[in-house]
Amino acid sequence: MTIPADGYRDNARVAGPAVDAAGNEAAAHASSAPSRPAADETATPVLGVLIIGAGFSGIGMAIRLRQQGRHDFAICDKAAGIGGTWWVNRYPGCACDVPSHLYSFSFAPNTGWTRRFSGQPEIRDYLIDCARKHDLHPHLRLNTEIVSLRWIEDASLWEATAADGSVLRARVVVAGTGALSLPDDRPDIPGLETFAGRVFHSQQWDEDYALAGKRVGVIGTGASAIQFVPQIQPQVERLTVFQRSAPWILPKPDRQFAALEKSLLRRLPGWRALSRLGLYLAAEARVLGFVFDPRLMMLHRWLAANQLRRQVADPQLRDKLMPQYRIGCKRILLSNDYYPAIGADNVALTTERIVGIDRDGVRTADGTHHRLDALILSTGFKASAPFPRGLIFGSEGRDLIEVWRDGPQAYKGTTVSGFPNLFLLMGPNTGLGHNSMIYMIESQIAYVMDALRTMDARGLAQVEVRADVQERFNERLHRRLGRSVWQTGGCTSWYRHPVSGRNVVLWPGFTWAFRQQTRRFDADAYHLSPKP
Repeated sequence: MTIPADGYRDNARVAGPAVDAAGNEAAAHASSAPSRPAADETATPVLGVLIIGAGFSGIGMAIRLRQQGRHDFAICDKAAGIGGTWWVNRYPGCACDVPSHLYSFSFAPNTGWTRRFSGQPEIRDYLIDCARKHDLHPHLRLNTEIVSLRWIEDASLWEATAADGSVLRARVVVAGTGALSLPDDRPDIPGLETFAGRVFHSQQWDEDYALAGKRVGVIGTGASAIQFVPQIQPQVERLTVFQRSAPWILPKPDRQFAALEKSLLRRLPGWRALSRLGLYLAAEARVLGFVFDPRLMMLHRWLAANQLRRQVADPQLRDKLMPQYRIGCKRILLSNDYYPAIGADNVALTTERIVGIDRDGVRTADGTHHRLDALILSTGFKASAPFPRGLIFGSEGRDLIEVWRDGPQAYKGTTVSGFPNLFLLMGPNTGLGHNSMIYMIESQIAYVMDALRTMDARGLAQVEVRADVQERFNERLHRRLGRSVWQTGGCTSWYRHPVSGRNVVLWPGFTWAFRQQTRRFDADAYHLSPKP
């Protein structure tokens, strides 16, 4: 791609500071810090749609709005560039575990992918390219963090306050922040704040800190850790990996695309569509083992166990790396180089429980003190609490997180009773363990677009899903989840809410079934309020 890696630098049109090629803020643009508007609606322009987040969800939503001739919208993102998680996450080795040609918009195919599984810079640049091609820069407000979102009952609109004090008002809000935007960067470990070395979460990678020659600790062995551990292992003097439970790891069938393959995809749209369909069907078939019969995952278990046997010769280390729960209960990971890195001479894997952290390192339950210069937290995200408390206030001033005290729930993962005109993309129980999230995002976008058309056609001021409809939907959903490997596989995972124990993240079924449910806006499931 020829798109620079900095988002936009067209300062005449972007509502936010420009960034240079390294992603640093350049001169601030005047429109990035608008003065606080007057409180009354007549003096404050009201947007049709406010989109929060400039990742796949936000960019996809904005493109569809433009394609339908809607221009009264804005996209706010607290980051300095476009990409969402693919802008923020910059740790070494950061890449997708879904094939590139499936992890992209169906309406914006990219024939220029260089690898079967693309890395973070290439995915970020793809989203930048999509935004540029669809002329989204007049709508962008980067470096704009929304710190309060409040429903104004008598005006039937949302009022959003940014960190700089500026205020936006909108009839409809689409939250496209995703479930993995809030890092769990302060795990409950006694003494963490006393550590004298460098501490950072993998999502907030400290690019200014040189790891070469250092004694480094890594807490966690999830999807991020298995990507960056092989990258930093050759650099550090000593690497200590603290593992709570071993993940199932399958071989990653990654490779570079040949010039002929890219040429065929570019010249033959039918071949491109057929290739994407093949990837989709192969991925979709895996849901059978997750939801209907875990015995169908036996081939995957054999592949994972076989890779472990081939790549780890030490039987004691191999025992530590062998998962003790049914495959699929936690996210299945892909890697070809994690096990060799763990087996390197300068790496120690400990499965002992961490009991505390002091100035010089980490203490484990066996009495060992691990002296460290740096500590990398690969502790995941707050997927069961995707919004901070005190951010979103709906009808009667209710905080969304208070409403969700027993775990997030929504109707079709998209709307929440008590929060009119608010649509969540990648909301509760829309996550996947087997296929591309882009398919789910596009399904939800279609649902929101039909809701907007319905509101226009019927002259509606607001739509709010009925509480009884939402409750019945979630009762059916959790009955299906109760039979899945995610609930019966013998593991504790970030899919499940810590209070209720319910799986609040994953969709328990085929993605095409979700698309069927979201193909149109079912107005009869909603309270409809006409405009005055």
